[in-house]
Amino acid sequence: MKHKPIIWRRDDDSIVACTEKIKVMTENLAEIKQIAQDALEDGLLMEVNEAQIRDALHQMIDKLVNPYQKNH
Repeated sequence: MKHKPIIWRRDDDSIVACTEKIKVMTENLAEIKQIAQDALEDGLLMEVNEAQIRDALHQMIDKLVNPYQKNH
């Protein structure tokens, strides 16, 4: 099943229309998805609780830092 493409938006809610930027974002997300899938499968093979793995992945994403934000 193919997912609907994400419409990327700027902070002012305008749409990012640059094909190259959209391509980079799509490739980055696909790469992250594959790495996260691999980590999930490795953890399951090592008998780690699935909910705990998913929670760790969520926490990791939540702790990402925006280096361009003025007050971080």
